[in-house]
Amino acid sequence: MNEEVKAYKTYGEQVDILAQRGMDMGDRELAIHTLRRVNYYRLSGYWYPFRKQTSSGRQDDFYAGARFSDVVALYNFDARLRAATFSALMPVELAIRALLGHELGRIDPCAHLIPSKLGPTAQSGDRYPRWLERYKGELNKSREDFVAHHDKKYGGRLPVWAATELMDWGSLTYLYGFAPRHVQDTVAEACGLSAPQLTSWLKSLNLVRNTCAHHGRLFNRVHTIVPKLPKVGRHPDLDAVSTEWNRTFGQLTLIQFLSDRLDLGRNTLLPAVMRSFPNVQIVPISHMGVPHGWQYNCALWV
Repeated sequence: MNEEVKAYKTYGEQVDILAQRGMDMGDRELAIHTLRRVNYYRLSGYWYPFRKQTSSGRQDDFYAGARFSDVVALYNFDARLRAATFSALMPVELAIRALLGHELGRIDPCAHLIPSKLGPTAQSGDRYPRWLERYKGELNKSREDFVAHHDKKYGGRLPVWAATELMDWGSLTYLYGFAPRHVQDTVAEACGLSAPQLTSWLKSLNLVRNTCAHHGRLFNRVHTIVPKLPKVGRHPDLDAVSTEWNRTFGQLTLIQFLSDRLDLGRNTLLPAVMRSFPNVQIVPISHMGVPHGWQYNCALWV
């Protein structure tokens, strides 16, 4: 390697670097304790918006008023938000698993293993064979009792309504795409969406779920997938949310909407966490794509 590896820095030296760049570090020992608990480079994603923005990009120096305590407050908020998002997504995921497995089971108990029983996407190209190998891998790794039961009694051929319980969100999304269109429509209708819309929402939320599962920064992330939305007028409560749908608030609104349409109970967890956003002048809640008056004007968030 031509370039040298970046020099090792002690926790105290890391505090000094941040202070030299204009960060108010507050209690030095508390700052050192925090850096022992949370890696410097993990926290750097949270102090990034505190760095001065110029025409040539972000500078190393911080804006006046940047405080380490605010960075830590955003980090702690993000941890709460990830946990709440993961919890709020779980019943949505389980409901879609149940719906898809039930509707495919109407066609054939092993519809997921018979491409001719599925839609045209499963009958051309190599996507279905690759998905099937992935599913078999999930099946082989499973230690669920119901898998052992089916292996003993039925030679391991799980019916689709049981197989969907083994799949991760990505595999489930692919299976939804392989399903015949009438199955897709039935599942999507239960969600208040069209099949193409639900497909894009499943892909979007899979990325959100992965961010949560891998402890990624969520609160001010710009997401790579913009979900397809119903036409204005079909769902007034969704129309009332004025946001950029590739920002985190937009993505979380998808969860709020699905929880409502799938009749999973009133989801108060995400609104409660959102209300705990810290008062940080340099990085306001609008960085999440949150519209003004969201607590009062958006029925899905009230």
